[in-house]
Amino acid sequence: AEMARRGLLGYQRTEEATADRSAITYLEATGQSAKGMLTTFGRFASALSLSGANVDPYQISHPMPRERIANLETLAKKSRFYDARDPQSMQLRHDMMRAKIAVYTQGQAAASRLFRKDPRGLPMLYGDAMATYLYGNPRSALQKVEALIKANPKNPYFHELRGDVLIKANKPAEAAQAYAAAVKLDPAKSGILQVAYGQALLATAKPDAVRKAVSEIRKGLDRDRENISAYRYLAQAYGQLGEIGEAELATAEGYFYSGVYHDAKVFAARAQTKLKRGSPGWVRAQDIINYKAPGKK
Repeated sequence: AEMARRGLLGYQRTEEATADRSAITYLEATGQSAKGMLTTFGRFASALSLSGANVDPYQISHPMPRERIANLETLAKKSRFYDARDPQSMQLRHDMMRAKIAVYTQGQAAASRLFRKDPRGLPMLYGDAMATYLYGNPRSALQKVEALIKANPKNPYFHELRGDVLIKANKPAEAAQAYAAAVKLDPAKSGILQVAYGQALLATAKPDAVRKAVSEIRKGLDRDRENISAYRYLAQAYGQLGEIGEAELATAEGYFYSGVYHDAKVFAARAQTKLKRGSPGWVRAQDIINYKAPGKK
């Protein structure tokens, strides 16, 4: 068993090394520098050294950081793009993403720590507005978000944040307008934005808005079938419309993608009693009922 395990780990290390080399190939093809890869692996190596851990290289699934650097350094430095810098627009997108992730995962002061060298830059202001939304009061957050929108009215994620703030302030109709603007401006047609739009419409409790909420949430799910929260909102919307079979099927889907297969089958069976036999919903419910989880016979 130990020989088999070590053989598997060796295979995984080979796969990871191949993935690293593929990354160099892709960066070369897109005209980007691999310097960041080497820097990242260098940080891994430093963290490992500082930890004082005595790691057996044959007992892990990835090559050691120093080994990864040795395998890639020559290839990376031979590239004519090694000293190339990313376009300013791409760097800005990256920093905006970093600001959002930092505030959500590291707390209120995360953005100010991350962007202390540029305290008036757009990523810092975005992070500050988000921190105020999460940890402060909606009125102050709304002022900061509206200043961001004034500076960059075509950024869909500023409108998304405005919708988030308005939902927190219990203003669903205004939030729906903000999310609608975000959906319209989003070139990638993110499913998350469409689900948020549907959630706000649902919160208005107006029949026409609730029916539109169903449409928007389903569009979002077409983009991301595993958005578990979306199924809960979809079930609520169908419930408000009196379409109980569809509501129970949406609940079944939510349990299914959560991995709670027993409850998914229970709700799928309940949905089938209210759906027309042979309809798409009925067939999907049957698929859930017939599903066999991995490892089970």
